[in-house]
Amino acid sequence: MSKKKAFALRINEDMLKAIEKWASDEFRSTNGQIEWMLMQALKDANRQPKNKNDE
Repeated sequence: MSKKKAFALRINEDMLKAIEKWASDEFRSTNGQIEWMLMQALKDANRQPKNKNDE
Protein backbone atom coordinates (compact mmCIF):
# COMPACT_ATOMS: atom_id res chain seq x y z
CA MET A 1 0.00 0.00 0.00
CA SER A 2 1.29 3.45 -0.85
CA LYS A 3 2.10 6.03 1.78
CA LYS A 4 -0.46 8.73 2.42
CA LYS A 5 0.43 12.35 2.99
CA ALA A 6 -1.80 14.67 5.01
CA PHE A 7 -2.52 18.21 3.86
CA ALA A 8 -5.06 20.94 4.56
CA LEU A 9 -7.89 21.40 2.08
CA ARG A 10 -10.00 24.54 1.91
CA ILE A 11 -13.39 23.77 0.44
CA ASN A 12 -16.70 25.55 0.10
CA GLU A 13 -19.06 24.53 2.92
CA ASP A 14 -21.90 23.60 0.57
CA MET A 15 -19.56 21.51 -1.58
CA LEU A 16 -18.30 19.70 1.52
CA LYS A 17 -21.86 18.95 2.64
CA ALA A 18 -22.64 17.49 -0.80
CA ILE A 19 -19.49 15.33 -0.67
CA GLU A 20 -20.34 14.17 2.86
CA LYS A 21 -23.83 13.16 1.72
CA TRP A 22 -22.43 11.31 -1.32
CA ALA A 23 -19.86 9.56 0.89
CA SER A 24 -22.61 8.45 3.26
CA ASP A 25 -24.70 7.15 0.36
CA GLU A 26 -21.69 5.11 -0.85
CA PHE A 27 -20.73 3.90 2.67
CA ARG A 28 -17.39 5.72 2.52
CA SER A 29 -15.70 8.23 4.78
CA THR A 30 -15.55 11.79 3.51
CA ASN A 31 -11.79 11.41 3.03
CA GLY A 32 -12.29 8.13 1.19
CA GLN A 33 -14.88 9.74 -1.06
CA ILE A 34 -12.57 12.63 -1.93
CA GLU A 35 -9.74 10.18 -2.70
CA TRP A 36 -12.11 8.14 -4.89
CA MET A 37 -13.29 11.28 -6.72
CA LEU A 38 -9.73 12.41 -7.35
CA MET A 39 -8.70 8.97 -8.64
CA GLN A 40 -11.71 8.91 -10.99
CA ALA A 41 -10.72 12.34 -12.33
CA LEU A 42 -7.13 11.15 -12.83
CA LYS A 43 -8.33 8.03 -14.67
CA ASP A 44 -10.67 10.08 -16.87
CA ALA A 45 -7.74 12.32 -17.82
CA ASN A 46 -5.46 9.29 -18.30
CA ARG A 47 -3.14 10.65 -15.61
CA GLN A 48 -3.47 8.00 -12.88
CA PRO A 49 -0.33 7.40 -10.86
CA LYS A 50 1.88 4.50 -11.89
CA ASN A 51 2.27 1.57 -9.52
CA LYS A 52 5.80 1.19 -8.18
CA ASN A 53 5.70 -2.42 -9.38
CA ASP A 54 5.11 -1.19 -12.96
CA GLU A 55 8.30 0.89 -13.06
